[in-house]
Parts: sequence; structure tokens; C-alpha cells
Amino acid sequence: MNRIIPLILAVALFMENMDSTVIATSLPAIAVDIQTSPIALKLALTAYLVSLAIFIPISGWMADRFGAKNVFRAAIAVFILGSVACAISNSLPAFVVSRFLQGIGGAMMTPVGRLVLVRATPKSELVAAMSWLTVPALVGPLVGPPIGGFITTYFTWHWIFLINVPIGLIGIWLATRFLPETDAAETPPLDFTGFVLSGIAASGVVFGLSVVSLPYLPPAIGFITVAVGLVSGILYLLHARRAQNPLLALELFRNQVFRSSVLGGSLFRIGIGAVPFLLPLMFQIGFGLTPFQSGMITFVSAIGAIGMKFVTALIFRLAGFRRVLISGSLVAAGSIAIYGLFTPETPYVLMLAILLLGGFIRSMFFTGVNALSYAEVSAEDTSKATPITAVFQQLSIALGVALAGGILEVSTSIHGGPLTLSDFHTAFFIVAAVSAVASLSFMRLAPDAGNAVSGHGRLSTPKTLEPARSPGE
Repeated sequence: MNRIIPLILAVALFMENMDSTVIATSLPAIAVDIQTSPIALKLALTAYLVSLAIFIPISGWMADRFGAKNVFRAAIAVFILGSVACAISNSLPAFVVSRFLQGIGGAMMTPVGRLVLVRATPKSELVAAMSWLTVPALVGPLVGPPIGGFITTYFTWHWIFLINVPIGLIGIWLATRFLPETDAAETPPLDFTGFVLSGIAASGVVFGLSVVSLPYLPPAIGFITVAVGLVSGILYLLHARRAQNPLLALELFRNQVFRSSVLGGSLFRIGIGAVPFLLPLMFQIGFGLTPFQSGMITFVSAIGAIGMKFVTALIFRLAGFRRVLISGSLVAAGSIAIYGLFTPETPYVLMLAILLLGGFIRSMFFTGVNALSYAEVSAEDTSKATPITAVFQQLSIALGVALAGGILEVSTSIHGGPLTLSDFHTAFFIVAAVSAVASLSFMRLAPDAGNAVSGHGRLSTPKTLEPARSPGE
């Protein structure tokens, strides 16, 4: 496998994934400088997520229309511009707009980067390639808080964004030098109606869930926004049925393998999306640790995620997608539930070992489910599959944070006091149960599902997309 391509893409995606979490640690310092409150400044975090939700659906169309390599480089450039704009912002509106601009670049970087990788990699090597591309999504949220705290403490918060400039420029140069050329293809006109409806649907749900889970606005606004998003989603479904070339090709869900990978992966990400939110809070509020101490403990999960990439391809080749994803989702859910047993008296060595194991399993799971999404998708449909998987990822992660925040709110309202350690334990048990439900999606897979990608058993010719058959057909 040519590792230079996934490594180039991974560096760019790491920049994006780390940046989306690193500023959380620096919100108080930024708020002081631009003369606003940290609670109000969380609107900037939501603006980034809303931007992702709006522009991810058109990433596949953009890649086909202008060439995936060109769009990927342009996305990095937009992300750099947004980073510089954030660094020089001196007011809340300016900072929110800058984060929205960053989100436009991020919305193209992740799905288009994955599309470049899928098109440049033979299916038999896709698991190994995806193992490198999965690492940024797992490592970024974990190393972001300690890095953000270090930069803010010993430098200034502006460097959180300015450091993206040299990284981004190197990424553009490496992409120009090493990524394969991708010519623009004949594409139908942009489904503008679909773009508007899908944008309102996804951004409404993401914004609404963010407001509900982090109530810096009245929760009623969050519920109304979610309702508007859901209604727009229904209108999009009606539109997609009669549109000749809908923006999101929902007919891909007729394939059992694609459907299981997207829906099962989304259920699992609800739990995973909650972990980076719950663990630091539990360590700081329940254990009384400092943010830096908390970050150094959770960092061990990142080590597990990196280490797993060396054996992931072998595991899927030996056991196949179905067995690994079923067992992996259950074991990973079990590791999340174990977090609910942590107390200040738990030996740190034991906690670190459990976090390391969780990092291993989650890395393996995400590598597999990301590769499985393309296992039975034809080459011409990869640009249709990519934005769908990316949209579902963003929605499920936002839902995970909202679920975790909602559980804590309900738990504290029941006992009528501030957050306690038992509140976090309850949250971990519930999100673990939600993640475990993902295994049901993978139980519906055929034993040989994705063998052309995993190499399990006797390799067969890669299948093209076919409608899923009901049992007995």
C-alpha cells in the first residue's frame, strides 16, 4: 500500500479534528480578550458544526465537478483563511463568522479527503489505508484539550489558530506533489432545492441539539430548531423521490452492507461522541483533577488508537467484517460502561489500561465501518456515498453530546443538587447501552460481507451496488 496518500490526508484531517476541540480549553481566555462571556462564546463552537452540516452534502458534487484533488487543496486554503480570521477576531460576531468560514473548509476536507483515498486505493487495501485515516478523528479530540491548555498558558490563544497556517501550507504542497490527479467529471446541475432542504435539516438538528445540551440559549429554541430540521428532512425525502439527480443519493440505502455500516456506525458514534464530553468533566468535577491532569489521563486512548492501526488489516482479514464489528461494538460499549465504575480510589494504572483498550477497540471499529461503507459501492457512486456517511457522522456525534448533556441535566434535576460522580456513572451506562445496540445492525450482515475489501476467506470480484434482498429471496 502506498502510505503517503493516507498520511497526507490524515495530517490535514488531524488539523481539523484537533482544532474543533482545542479551543474548548481556551474559551475563557478568548472570551476575556474579545470582551464576551465563555457561555456566549460557545456559539462559535456551534457555528462550526452548523457550517459542517450545511456544506458536507455538496462535497461529493463539488469533487466531481471540479476534481477531488483541487477541492481538497481549496478546502485546506479556506480552513487556513478561517484560522487567520479567528486569530485576528476582536468581537463575538467576528469570531463566530470566522469559525463558520473554518467550517466550510472542514466540510470539504474530511469527506473529499476520504473520497480521494477511496478512489486511489484498491479495495483489497482499503482497510489498511482507512486505519491511517481513522487516527485523526480519534486522536484529535483527545489531544486537543491538553494542547489547547498548554498553548493558552505558555503562549497566547491566537497560536491555536495561527499554527494551522504552516501545517495547512505544507498540506497543500504535499497534496500537490503526491496526490493523484483527478479530472473533473460530467456532472448534473446542482440540486439546489435539495441543498437548501438538506442544509436546513442537518444544521437545524445539529444546532438544536447543541443548544439543548449546552443551554446558553433557552432550551425551547433548541427544540424548535430540531423540529424545523426534522420537518426539512422529511421534505427532503419527498423531494429526493421525485428529483432526477438528488443531492444525497438515498437509494444507496437499498444495499444491506452500506445501510448497516452507516446506521450501525451512527449508533455507535452516539456513545463515542459522548465520551470526550463526559470523561474530562468526570475527572475534573467528580475526581477534582485539573484540566491538564484530566487531559493526560484521556490521552492514553489516543495511544491505543494509533497503535491499533498496525494490526487492524490483519484482524479483518482473519475474522471478516461481520464478526469483528459485532464483537468490537460490544467490547467497546463494555469499555464505556466500565468508565461508569471509575472512582477517585480506582488505581490510575487500571484506568489507563482500560482507556488504552478502549482506544484500541474504537480505532479498529471505526476503521472497519468506514471501509465497509465502500465495500459494495461502485466506483462511480463513491462521491454519492461519501457525503451521506459524513452527514450521519456529524449528526450522531452531536446527538451523543446532546444525549450525555441531557442525562446529566435529568440526573441532577432528580436529586436536586450539583453534579455528582454518580451522575456521570449513570450517563456512561446509558450511552454504553446505546452503543451496544449498534451490534444488531451488523448481525444482519452476510458472513462474507465486504470480503473483497477485508481479504477474509476466498476473495471474490468486488460487487456493484445491488438492492438488498429480504430473507428468503
